[in-house]
Amino acid sequence: MSVDPRAGASPGGLDEHAARRRFVAASFLFWLPMGLTMAPMVLLFTERGLGLTAIAAVLAAHSLTAAALELPTGGLCDVIGRRSVLACAGVLQTGALLFVGLGASVWTIGLGMMLMGAGRALSSGPAEAWYVDTVLAGSGPDADLRTGLARGGAAQAAALALGTLTGGALPWLLGLGPDPAARLGAYASGLVLPLSVPVLLGVLVEIAFVALVLVALREPPRPPATLAAVLRGVPAAVAAGVRLGTGDVLIRRVLMTAGAAGTALAAMELLTPGRAAALTGTAEAGAVLFAGLATAGFACSALGSHAAPLVARLAGGGERAVLVSLATSGTGLLLLAGTVFSTGAPALTLAAVGYGLVYAGLGAAGPSENDLLHRRVTSAGRATVLSVQSLALQLLAAAGGLLVGALPAGPLPWLLAAAAMLAGAGLWTRRTTSSTCATPAAPTTPGPAPHPAAAPVVPPAPTRTTADEFPGGPRS
Repeated sequence: MSVDPRAGASPGGLDEHAARRRFVAASFLFWLPMGLTMAPMVLLFTERGLGLTAIAAVLAAHSLTAAALELPTGGLCDVIGRRSVLACAGVLQTGALLFVGLGASVWTIGLGMMLMGAGRALSSGPAEAWYVDTVLAGSGPDADLRTGLARGGAAQAAALALGTLTGGALPWLLGLGPDPAARLGAYASGLVLPLSVPVLLGVLVEIAFVALVLVALREPPRPPATLAAVLRGVPAAVAAGVRLGTGDVLIRRVLMTAGAAGTALAAMELLTPGRAAALTGTAEAGAVLFAGLATAGFACSALGSHAAPLVARLAGGGERAVLVSLATSGTGLLLLAGTVFSTGAPALTLAAVGYGLVYAGLGAAGPSENDLLHRRVTSAGRATVLSVQSLALQLLAAAGGLLVGALPAGPLPWLLAAAAMLAGAGLWTRRTTSSTCATPAAPTTPGPAPHPAAAPVVPPAPTRTTADEFPGGPRS
């Protein structure tokens, strides 16, 4: 195995800390518009005259588009490069937000939601793959990945929390004073409503995101991608990613864990609004409480993600950290199940603690899972495997949501989610890192990644001790 002797020099000339900062900035800017649209979107659709059936249809268009394109776009990223695919994702999201914010018909809004789904699929993996490729190329195969992944996850959650608060507050603020909302509508010929403002603010953020990607996320030169090469390379990359997901024990665990997390998240999203409405007495007040809870959940996820390196050090390794983190989330779901019929202050306090534990545990588990995942694959298939992971979460979330919705109200749906999460934790009771986890070699010179089908996984490395997982001692 050969490592670039230039300490800290990646093919793009970035050291580990610079790459981390750019990855964190890109993660924050991409997810901030998603947070801005979260609170006002359904209400905006209602203001545009869409009924519940039409709203369900346009939301389904988003989900189905994202799921259908998840694997092909991951393969495309591995064939033509990270930066171009990520920039395309930002451009599509910009167009999607314009259609959603200004659209007045179900067809215009539906097109916007499909573009948003396509942008979401394109964004699944390129930034993280760029960061891992850059750090491994510059600092060698034992580089610390977990810290950067943790901070990227924290940035995503913080962006969602800030965006949700801002997106919920802006329309309300526009309603204050001498009718600024009416003046806004008059200036924009009725196209812009107060509920549109957070969505259109997201357009400006997306433009800044595209500029950052094009300027800051430098890659080594690649040969020009011809149409024939793309048509050959994308299916090969997808096939290689699927083979890895079914044939490698550790990657299989990561994918099954993503499915467990999807089931838990679906339960939280389906059950929490009704519980909030029951506590407050009205649907309107419940919606406000749910917005606050969603923001708190994102904040807990950000804290958990930021603490992931510390959790891994205290647990004694990445796999044990995943076990502890998922068990924490499962405990939170058990607390929510045990307090479902209680309204007293102690029970509500326990429920709030449980809610926070679910998101904090998921936030802490993600960086350690992906650290293990990236050390199992080469650059040639990295984005594709991330897309397989995302697809597993989406599919199991959909199936889990259907099952949770079919169960009678009470503790049973919460217990199902807890069982899924604890089963995911149980997958990590046997360690594989010390004997089978492989580390991809960093390229010695700048150059294009190998063909996706050429080297989807590195053969197992020699046995590594626990200390090997943290070269150079504890990291900040």
